[in-house]
Amino acid sequence: MIRLYDYWRSSAAYRVRIALNLKGASYQSVPVNILPGADEQLGAEYRSRNPQMRVPAVEVEGRVAGQSLAIIEWIDETLPGPALLPRDPWQRLQARAFADIIACDIHPLNNLSPLAVLRRDFGADEAAIAHWYRDWIVRGFTALETMAADAGSGPFLFADTPGLAEIVLVPQVANARRFETDLTPFPRLVEIDAACRALEPFRLAAPENQPKG
Repeated sequence: MIRLYDYWRSSAAYRVRIALNLKGASYQSVPVNILPGADEQLGAEYRSRNPQMRVPAVEVEGRVAGQSLAIIEWIDETLPGPALLPRDPWQRLQARAFADIIACDIHPLNNLSPLAVLRRDFGADEAAIAHWYRDWIVRGFTALETMAADAGSGPFLFADTPGLAEIVLVPQVANARRFETDLTPFPRLVEIDAACRALEPFRLAAPENQPKG
């Protein structure tokens, strides 16, 4: 049994839920409340499992690993079900590059830790935080929109079925909407997001369908 250390609104955990659902895998969700003031990820119990003190993490046969993209590649390599990366090496490169723009360029700058530093050390108010958050999304989405348009007009990006690129895109689009980002300049991304969210694995993984504990 896979145990997923999870937080309902974490976009990184959302990615892993989608990947597990696309594989049709059974897993146990273990909520970890990462909101400031709760900070369960900083407690000794969770730190003993994941020294980075972030979600998500997976536990299998007593072994624990974190980092959503590494977990997703492990899921793809070890679990039966549809492939999450294209067979063609160049398309695999494109899918990974697309996902990395979100996971390595947008998401780290908008995570709870840097936002807390902006508030604490630089006196940023909530309007400034929202501006910062949207700015990095727009920068990344501008590149992703071009990449998505170049990939073709099908419902998905680099294959006939959703994979790594879509797994990472959909949670980031949810973040963009939560921070009231104007998505009008990104019609292809919005189209792909809608096609994915119509599928049960994405729908079941959505934050609104998770326990809030």
